[in-house]
Amino acid sequence: MTHAVVLAVAGAMSGYTVIDRNFFPNVHARGVAASAAEEGLAIGDVSLGRDSVIIKPLSIPTSSPVSRAPIVHIVARGDTLESIGRQYNLRWREIIWSNPGLRLPLTVGRPIKVPPLPGAVVIVRTGDTPASLAAAYGADDTTVLGFNGIRGPQLVPGLVLVIPVDPAQGANLKKGVPADPIAPGQLLCPIAGAPIIQQFGPTSFEIEPPFGGYLHFHTGLDLLAGYSTPIVAAAGGKVTAAGDAAYFGTRVEVTDSFGLVEVYAHMSQVNVTVGQEVQQGEKIGYVGSTGLSIGAHLHFQLEVGGMPTAPGPLIGC
Repeated sequence: MTHAVVLAVAGAMSGYTVIDRNFFPNVHARGVAASAAEEGLAIGDVSLGRDSVIIKPLSIPTSSPVSRAPIVHIVARGDTLESIGRQYNLRWREIIWSNPGLRLPLTVGRPIKVPPLPGAVVIVRTGDTPASLAAAYGADDTTVLGFNGIRGPQLVPGLVLVIPVDPAQGANLKKGVPADPIAPGQLLCPIAGAPIIQQFGPTSFEIEPPFGGYLHFHTGLDLLAGYSTPIVAAAGGKVTAAGDAAYFGTRVEVTDSFGLVEVYAHMSQVNVTVGQEVQQGEKIGYVGSTGLSIGAHLHFQLEVGGMPTAPGPLIGC
């Protein structure tokens, strides 16, 4: 009985035509000659090999998948935050974000952690959870775990993660709200429409103190505005200083979500307290002329690791 069944199945198969109807719905079946089957036959995109096995085409990737591992960049002579950012198609603030405590000028030979895409390289600390990391970096916990190919219990102190962040959304404050709802990842003009009357860099204005080997150096941008004009946060973060400082007079310092320190100096009045979280565009105080100042204006300074750096364009100035 078994031999009869096998012979019947073999006979039925010998009468079938080899074709893939999913590829050719309007093509009528035709027979395949024994000689063609022996040598191998191709019908459209379907091939019949010498062993009578149907071979379908395979999709071969034309580009390698995006790496999900952090990059280590060794600082070379002439490297700046801006040039490193351009090299990896990142904003320079994301370089700071991935390297807390980084100081300027950059030291040749120093390794710098760089994310492979917009976001941050993060070292897990004690007490961190997928939810807390997600809230801090403007992602979600499934992204934190899924992008790094780990499960919740594998999130242990010392683990290095890459957290991708949508550049159009930017970072979050610790409480989970967007840090920069107006211009994500950029600096907003602290006084909308204000003219910049003094730039960052060496100056002949003798009231400015020496810095970086120059006799007189302006360490920020001066914005002209009338006394008591409201000042808003250029970027969202936590207030890390508020009150009097000798040269700055009454000032506010905000450490933004990327780890950069924004200094707002010569104020007449402060509107925030130390430890308070502020969003980009939120009022922090008023223009004055306290400290080393000769008229009402705002001195806006950006610091990396305690060193002043050019803030670049301010949106709306």
